[in-house]
Amino acid sequence: MPAINVNPTRMELKKLKGRLTTARRGHKLLKDKRDELMKQFLNIVREEKDLRASLEERFSKVRGSFEVAAATMSRNVLTEALMLPKAEGTLSVTDLNVMSVIVPRFNYDEVSRTGGAGYGFLFTSGELDRAVEELSDMSAELVRLAELEKSAELLSAEIERTRRRVNALENIMIPQYEETIKSISMKLDENERGNTTRLMKVKDMMLEAQREANRARDARA
Repeated sequence: MPAINVNPTRMELKKLKGRLTTARRGHKLLKDKRDELMKQFLNIVREEKDLRASLEERFSKVRGSFEVAAATMSRNVLTEALMLPKAEGTLSVTDLNVMSVIVPRFNYDEVSRTGGAGYGFLFTSGELDRAVEELSDMSAELVRLAELEKSAELLSAEIERTRRRVNALENIMIPQYEETIKSISMKLDENERGNTTRLMKVKDMMLEAQREANRARDARA
């Protein structure tokens, strides 16, 4: 990983060490967030899978009932029987914060329900009655399924964004900071050794000059 192009000074070294500490702390927090998001996501997916399987099984039975009803009733009578709604309800949406992800909460309230099936029984079959009743009972679960699917979609997108940030910190930013800190430290150490060597040479020169002066003084004496 190439180092960041900065001046190799102690001030820059101090700044980079602070940024590295912050990056490592952010990396840990993002990993914890990703793990918790995955936990929440898997819980939702498991519930969604079980609920979908249950609803698909019930839908299969409802479809069979409708097919039998369609085979035993005239098309006009079937259409007329299903023309009016059996129940009315309201759907409200609230927000829930899950690890900084705003997911919806759908609340379905059945306001009113027509007595019986909402149509006369004289020309309809029992299969149609059972199918209509079953569909009506599935309303709340269908709303819950929609809520779970939307929550899973939003959490999945946030998990992907968090994963990219974790990877960027782990594979790019932190290694760059570490490499730059290492490079500056080596440069500063090299400069320090050079300064020490120069000081030692100056000291040796000063001592040698002092010795020469002492010898000259002794010679004159």
